Formats: sequence, structure tokens, C-alpha cells
Amino acid sequence: MSRKEAEAGGGEGSSSRAEGGGELAEALARRRLYREVTLALRAGLRDAGADFSFLRARGLRGLLGFLRATAAAPDDSQQQLLLFRHSQSIPDLQVIPVLFQNSLHQPKDTVATLDHIFGVEPTKITSPSTDSEIALALRVLEGCCLLYSRCTALAHKYKAVQVLLNILASRGPTEQGVCLDALISLMLDSPSNQIDFEEYSGLEKVAELLKDVQVEEHIRLKCGEFLLLLIGHVYVKENTPIHEQMRNLLGEQCASLIWAASRFGSTLDADQRQMALQIQARRVVESLEPY
Repeated sequence: MSRKEAEAGGGEGSSSRAEGGGELAEALARRRLYREVTLALRAGLRDAGADFSFLRARGLRGLLGFLRATAAAPDDSQQQLLLFRHSQSIPDLQVIPVLFQNSLHQPKDTVATLDHIFGVEPTKITSPSTDSEIALALRVLEGCCLLYSRCTALAHKYKAVQVLLNILASRGPTEQGVCLDALISLMLDSPSNQIDFEEYSGLEKVAELLKDVQVEEHIRLKCGEFLLLLIGHVYVKENTPIHEQMRNLLGEQCASLIWAASRFGSTLDADQRQMALQIQARRVVESLEPY
């Protein structure tokens, strides 16, 4: 073998080793990211399922931080998003059940007895969900549904729309604004949740808040934003029953404004869209004054 042939063979071997080293580095990086994702989910879910509200809130803040980091990952690096989606097929890592079994759980009225006093088993004490805890849980729910559409299907099994409409009707402003955002995320590309929204008179509940002048202004504006997003992204087809229902509830002028305003803004960037949405929501509220 000549020196040139030997050098050529050595070059090929070096190239192969470099390629192999690159593949190994990528595999190790994926494995490390998988450990980080599972660790973040397990830590957040452990606290989110605790008996005390302050622990649940801590877990929810951790989960929310993880979801925001996943959403903010560069478009050319979606490994964390793919791993999160994969994790939601593993029961021990699913976020949605923990939310509805704990922070968003609606306890039923129970009849007090003395059985727990004379019984052997001690009574389990679970602190009720605070306003801030429920708001955090709703943000986590919103994030899960926006990042992975199958989370909306899983939430439907827990009657998510009915739970959120009850929160909207019975809780304070802290939860109501976040609840409207979460409702939109639940209904995007989800016919089953849209049917629940109609069945449980969701539009009537939102319209009632919107028209109530005793309700805080920022919640009324949030209702206006909700209706614009509802028509612009959920019920996008014209002349569906919900459009007629909206005309009956809000009047022709307001309904026409919502329909027209929801058609624009697709070419704007995120900040401009949000600003335009807020401006149009105020116009929606003002258009209700004659009614």
C-alpha cells in the first residue's frame, strides 16, 4: 500500500470516528433532556397532588415554568416539545388528571357523621383550593392543551368544560379571566368540548358576565376578547347556530361587530394581535350600552 492510500484510509477512518462521536453526543444529549423532562414533570406532579394548597401551588408553578420553557424553545429544536407529548401517554406523567383530581376538583357536599371519630382509620384532611391555586391550575391546563391537542381529549373525560363554566359562574375575578383563556384552548379543534360548551349554555354564561355592569371592567373586556377568539378561531364558519344565538343574546350590532372584527389580524405579529384584540374587545363592550 502506498503512502497516499494509507493517508486516504486514515482520513476515512477519522471521518467515521467523527460521525460516530457526533451521533453519540446527540444520543447523550437526548437522554439528558429526557431525564430533565421527566424529573420536572415528576417533581411538579408530586407537589400538585399534595394535600395542602401551598404545596399544590408550588407544584403548579413548577409545571407552568416547564410548559413555558417548552413553548419558548427554538423552532429548530423541538425535542423538549416532542418529549412532553410522548410523556402524556404515560399515566404517571400525565398532567391533566392531577389537575382535575386536586386543584380543580369540585367536592360534593357530604353528610357529617361521627364514624371517623370512633373508627380506626384517621380522617384525611385536604385543604381547599385557594383562588391563586385555581388560577395556576387553569394556566397549566391552558398550556397543556395548546402544546398538545390530545390533552383536550383527556380533559374532556373529566368534563373540563362543565368544570370551567362552574368556576366562571361561581368564583371571583382572579379565576374568571384565566378561565376564559383556558376555555378557548379546550375548544380549539375539539368538537367534543365544543358540544359541551353548547350543552352547558357556555355562551349564555359569558354573555351574562359581559352585559353585567356590576362586573369588573377588565372581566367584561376579557369576555369581549373571548367572544372574538371564539368566533375567529373556534366557530369560524358563518351562519352556524352559535352566531344566531349570539345575535339573540347580544343584539345585531354587537354580534356583527364581533364577526367583522374576528376576521382581521392574521397578518399581524403576536404583540400587534394582542393589542388589536384588546382594542376590539373594548369596542364590543361599548356596543352593548344601548342594550
